[in-house]
Formats: sequence, C-alpha cells, structure tokens
Amino acid sequence: MEPQAPPCATNPEGHPRRIGVEIEFAGIAPAQAAEVVIERFGGRARPVSPHRLKVEGARWGDFTIELDAKYAHPDARVTDRAPAGNGEWERLRHELRLDLHCRTRELIGDVVAGLVPTEVVCPPVPWPELGELDALFEGLRDHGAKGTDASLLYGFGLHLNPELADTSVAGLLAHLRAYLLLAEWLRQDIDIDITREVLPHANPFPKEYALKVLDPDYSPDLTTLIDDYLVDNPTRNRELDLFPLFAHLCPEHPSPLLANDLVKPRPTFHYRLPNAQLSRPGWGAVVEWNRWLEVERLAADPPLLAERAAAYVAHHRQSPMTRWLDKLRGWMDE
Repeated sequence: MEPQAPPCATNPEGHPRRIGVEIEFAGIAPAQAAEVVIERFGGRARPVSPHRLKVEGARWGDFTIELDAKYAHPDARVTDRAPAGNGEWERLRHELRLDLHCRTRELIGDVVAGLVPTEVVCPPVPWPELGELDALFEGLRDHGAKGTDASLLYGFGLHLNPELADTSVAGLLAHLRAYLLLAEWLRQDIDIDITREVLPHANPFPKEYALKVLDPDYSPDLTTLIDDYLVDNPTRNRELDLFPLFAHLCPEHPSPLLANDLVKPRPTFHYRLPNAQLSRPGWGAVVEWNRWLEVERLAADPPLLAERAAAYVAHHRQSPMTRWLDKLRGWMDE
C-alpha cells in the first residue's frame, strides 16, 4: 500500500511534510527491537540506560527504543543535579544517591518488563517515504512482536505526529473541527480495541467542547484557542493531543500542563487513536496515515466543513448520538 498525498504536501519551508511515528508492542525487549531497526535502516545502537537505547545515524535520523514506563528510566532531574557542595563528603553522598537512583530505576524496569510495552519512537519521515517505514513493522512482527489484538491485556497504540502545513489559527481550527466531526467514524473504522477503550490514553473529546468549537460563531485567537482547550481537556490523554503543538506555538504560555516534562514541543498534531495491529499482515503506518487524511481533506474544504459543522451542532442539540453516527456513515459512503 502506498501513502496517499495530503491536500497540502509541503511544510512552510517548501519541503515534503514529515510524520513522526511511535509504535508500542510486547514480545521483544528494547535491545532486540533496536537490532531490527539496524537491520532495516542501518545505524548503531547506543545504550542510554538499561531499558532505553538510541539507534543513531539510521535512515531519517535517530530512533529511540525503550520500555514505555517513566519509572524504568533514570530521572534527568536527579542525574543532572550537581552535588550540594564542593567538599569530598558532598561529592561522595551525591555519587551514592545517584547510584542508588539508577539501580532502583533499573530494577523497576526489570520487574515491569513483561507488563509494559516496548516503544519505538521513529524520527520524522517524509510522507512519500512512509511505506518504507512499514518494513520495520514487518521485521518486528517476524521477531515476535505482539500488537494490541494479541491479548486482552494489551492496550498498545500507534501514534502519528503529522507535521503541519499551516500553523495559522484558521488552519488549526479547521483541522480541529474536521477531527471532531470525524472522530466517531475513525473510532469505528479503526475498531478501537476494548482494552484501549477502558484505558485513559486516547479518550474522546467532551461533547460540550465539540459543540463549542463547531459553533460557527466560534472565532478564537491563538491564546483563546489554547485556553479553551486546556479548560475542557486538562490532560494529554486525548485521541488528538494538542499539547505538543500548543507548547511549540506558545512557549511562554503560563499553564503548567504545557510545561510537563512529557510534553515535547513540536509543530505537529499528536494523533494517539490507532491500535497497534502488528498481528495483521499488511497493517502499518501507511494504513493509518491514509485514514488520517480524511481529516485533512475535510479541513481543506471550507464549504463542506462549515455545512457538516452546522449539521453536527443542530443535531446534537436535539437528538442522540446514534442518529448522528448514521448521518456520518452516510457521508463517508458518498
């Protein structure tokens, strides 16, 4: 399967837009997953900590492979801290504290290794080359990696980070509106795993927030758009997480939510919804990218977007969600 072209194929600098990809899975450890990356895309492995590696100098850039558990890795706030003083005793106490911290984190990683997923964070890939990245998924599958549907205990996801072609407020609002309109269709078309439905990592947007944003009179500036989002979505765990984008666009914003260490500022959407379907041959990043493009196509059609937004608002102020889904299915079948 080939990646389809987006409505706007280049970034503001005129280069092909890039897509960051993150994949979670069970069955193989970070070191073995790093070997698969090197087999497919070259590079060399550099251990960062016992449960985190980087493959440097690979195709497109550096890959990070790690256990997806915060407490399995040393905390930079501890490891980067200087000794309390210049004396020998302060230096020795600092080294003992640092050694204990690192050993404890390594032990935590050893304990949870079979319970939390391994994650591969890929460098940004130009969209025309996204199909080549799917070779990595095939390699992971061949080496025993297990995806979401391999067990009821697995709630693993594939995250896409599509680079924006337009960071204007109008462009952001159009994409957010398009996503809110298509969210239920995306969930049904992906067939979200029941475990991922229960876990909080990719929760849907509140309906009242959707109604606010889809109201034709809603015309915020960037600050208002961010503030409204944070009030109704004070969490990273949304199916379309805008924290990284807002942290990039407004680095001086006072909200501590955007200053969280886990928020990585970047000019991308953080699309967290898809399942990691590694047990399905032929599934990969291209499948999910082509599905995501329905959002971009709707955002690129202002008259149709306005028509469907008005229908959504009118419908949800009068009748149940089930009737809206019937209308949505009809649209997608046209």
